[in-house]
Amino acid sequence: MTPDEFIIKWQRATLKERAAAQEHFCDLCQLLNELTPAAADPTGAVYCFKHGTIKTTGGQGWADVWKSGHFGWEYKSAGKNLDQALKRLQFYAPALNHPPLLIVSDMEQIIIHTAFTGTVPDQYTLTLNDLRDPSKLQLLKWAFSDPEKLRPIDTTAALTERAARQFSEWAAALRQRGHDSAAVAHFSQQLLFCLFAQDIGLLPNQLFTRLLENGLKYPAQVEQMLTNLLDTMATGGLFGSEAIDWFNGGLFAEVQPLPLETADLKTLHSFTKLNWSAIEPSIFGTLFERGLDPKQRAQLGAHYTDPNSIMRLVAPVVLMPLRKEWQSVQKEMLQLKTAADAAKSPTVRDKQLTKLRALLTGMLERLNQFHVLDPACGAGNFLFLALKGLKDLEHEIILAGEQFGLMRASPTVSPHNVLGIEKNHYAAELARVTVWIGEIQWMLQHGFSLSKNPILKPINSIEQRDAVVNADGSEPDWPTADVIIGNPPFLGGSKKRGLLGDDYFTALETIYAGRVPAGADLVCYWFEKARAQIETGKARAAGLVATQAIRNNSNRSVLERILQQTRIFHAWSNERWTNDGANVHVAFICFGQSKLPTVLNGQVVNRIYADLTGQAAGDLNCDVTNAQPLPENVATCFEGIKKYGAFDIDGTLARQWLTTPNPAGHHNQDVIKQWRNAQDMMGRGQDQWIIDFGVNRSEQEAACYELPFEYVQLHVRTIRAQQSNERLRRLWWLHERPRTDMRRALNTLPRYIATPRVAKHRIFIWCESGIIPDTRLLVIARADDVNFGVLTSRIHHIWSLATCAWHGGQGATYNANTCFATFPFPIGLTPADTANHAIETLNSGAIIPSVAIEYRAHAIVIAKAAHQLNQLRDHWLNPPDWIDRVPEVVAGYPDRIIAKPEYAAQLKQRALTNLYNQQPAWLVNAHQQLDQAVAAAYGWPTELTDAEILQRLLQLNQARVE
Repeated sequence: MTPDEFIIKWQRATLKERAAAQEHFCDLCQLLNELTPAAADPTGAVYCFKHGTIKTTGGQGWADVWKSGHFGWEYKSAGKNLDQALKRLQFYAPALNHPPLLIVSDMEQIIIHTAFTGTVPDQYTLTLNDLRDPSKLQLLKWAFSDPEKLRPIDTTAALTERAARQFSEWAAALRQRGHDSAAVAHFSQQLLFCLFAQDIGLLPNQLFTRLLENGLKYPAQVEQMLTNLLDTMATGGLFGSEAIDWFNGGLFAEVQPLPLETADLKTLHSFTKLNWSAIEPSIFGTLFERGLDPKQRAQLGAHYTDPNSIMRLVAPVVLMPLRKEWQSVQKEMLQLKTAADAAKSPTVRDKQLTKLRALLTGMLERLNQFHVLDPACGAGNFLFLALKGLKDLEHEIILAGEQFGLMRASPTVSPHNVLGIEKNHYAAELARVTVWIGEIQWMLQHGFSLSKNPILKPINSIEQRDAVVNADGSEPDWPTADVIIGNPPFLGGSKKRGLLGDDYFTALETIYAGRVPAGADLVCYWFEKARAQIETGKARAAGLVATQAIRNNSNRSVLERILQQTRIFHAWSNERWTNDGANVHVAFICFGQSKLPTVLNGQVVNRIYADLTGQAAGDLNCDVTNAQPLPENVATCFEGIKKYGAFDIDGTLARQWLTTPNPAGHHNQDVIKQWRNAQDMMGRGQDQWIIDFGVNRSEQEAACYELPFEYVQLHVRTIRAQQSNERLRRLWWLHERPRTDMRRALNTLPRYIATPRVAKHRIFIWCESGIIPDTRLLVIARADDVNFGVLTSRIHHIWSLATCAWHGGQGATYNANTCFATFPFPIGLTPADTANHAIETLNSGAIIPSVAIEYRAHAIVIAKAAHQLNQLRDHWLNPPDWIDRVPEVVAGYPDRIIAKPEYAAQLKQRALTNLYNQQPAWLVNAHQQLDQAVAAAYGWPTELTDAEILQRLLQLNQARVE
């Protein structure tokens, strides 16, 4: 069939929809050289007419034509409303497996609506005469054969990001002119809703665009015009000759437009060209975050949260348990339907159908009464996605009811299902706007008409108040809800008092005494409150976001308290997150009553511990959160000095001072030390030195070292004088934490062991005693190769990874109290056994401590293996043929390592991080030899798995504590 033949035939046709639809479609197939449904798929499994016809209810089916993965197609008679046909397809889209194209036709025209997930919808309208145009005919051909060719280029994410950026820049211009940030945020929300309402047809005939165009002509009148429009939206009525619906909802209760300049109006007018109907509601959160004073963000928890991350909590806490319930109900319904169809007696049949209807009604009522609480709701993104998920599930259930032959139910899930608590007034308002927008978008995208009078129903369930401290200093109550979700504010424990104030900090300490440690991060209070809601029956489960610090140190106690009562059933322990423009790493934690399997980082496990590690199926119980510090390890591991000021200097300046005399005869060598930090240790040293006046040298004594003292006066004193800490101000020439105990422990040692606090690879090295370690290094006050070997072994590495904290994406954080103090060394070789520092040098050069005779053989084997490993590493790091060793300008310091010119570039690559990234065979072999020696000292076989080693270490720890 040619285009002309098709056009002539259907221009003359006067058949009604039912008589004409299938013939019209078959003619199109002939025109496009495509197979008809019956020819392409005789079974109708993936391509057919009247897909989903339900004879028991006399329904028309889900679509007049359906081709899986391509389109749903609905016909109407000429002159009928094709918008109604589109709504029908939108309603049944889930039953049609969400086709990427929704096509409607009245025989005189064909309209293709794109419905690709995550894209801004496009629309193509083809009249009969358009079919003569090969390019337009190609659109139809693609619908049948290659719908991907019709996928819109613009995604909703890209559109949302673009709109958020442009609008936030517009709002920033208002703030820069001195307008209050909250007033700008409120006004912006109202204008954003106007843009959205216009694009979905609630503001008719491009009303807002025309208002802005008139405002550009009459700028003096624009403030009044905006006031009139917003006031009319608050109550409903006429705006000029246009009838405006009653919007209400509180968004327009307070109308105070800010003065706009011509440039503001032009920019605002340019926004009308964007498709605001497709904007993700999360844009409002982004806008609000950028519209606030940055100093408030930490307290408010107001920041953009990406939907995929939110769903990691919403899915297991809200949706997966409900879907599991629905699957069980469906199974019962199927059994009842089968029994009803087989019943010979009408009475029996009616009885089965009554039970069937009751099950469906009960499940829908279950959703209607399901409540989700976000007690730190910010812009409402969590509530929006939870509501969307609930509405999707309700829609699925309604469609299933039709498939069972029941009459279509009406949706009842609405904003009443979501509850929120938000401290900031405008953030609480914004959460309501986000939920409103999300509800409206969902209804329109699924073929439902909006209820009116008012359009924006009041959402009183989102309360504006503090979630963890009342104004009178008492503990707030949270409303009863089925589940709790949210992203409480990220604020470290050390920053709470400074940002929240003394009164608020004191209230937290008082209210949560014995429940949350005073030094815990702010997020911990939300975890404790959620736990208490579950304990008292006011919630069943919770899913909250926290920084990774939740599983470390004092913070972890709130998770331990949760595990005493219930379980963590779903968690992601280390996920990247963007907060306030910075990449941080967070944990998603779901806990409470749930029948779901226990899942950690996407893998099913037997249990999840308080440190967010897990016991995999078949593994041993290795909950190292129960490990306790051992007396035998005390006073051995220390954190390096903390400067608090520019005490560090480069080597050139240091050597100049070392050879410069002082008037009083003091030698600068007393206070100029080599300094090493974690970067020096894992890379090539940067020739860094430090001014170190010790732990108790007076200001008068420090002044005797003329040049170093003047340097500290110039570079440190002013900064220290500005600090609130009295000691920092008063003792400005001393380091903030000079580590008296560490210096005392190192005083008699020729060398000591060090490891970075945060590192990708857990590596220990030797430092000569005169080198000052930075706070990012942990120091072990031992000089023998036995301690060095045990710490470097796989056995200690496994323990350190299990007991460490995690520092974002940078690596494991070694901690003196958890990693070292709890580690059970082999019997007879513990730090206590080697505490007298009496050492012996073997012929090999290895050094062993003085230990009991029965442990000497193991000490020798470990020391030799450790010494050999260290020598191999040193030769790789500094090949003798590549370097020169140059004595320092004065005695008492390690030699300088200088690269020979021809090897300078190669030597730069010789760093411990690079070495352990490469893992050459000689390194692996040396470590294996050491591991065998250490395992023998424990009396263990070398073939143990990591889990077996961890369990044995935990048992040793527990036995020695007892």
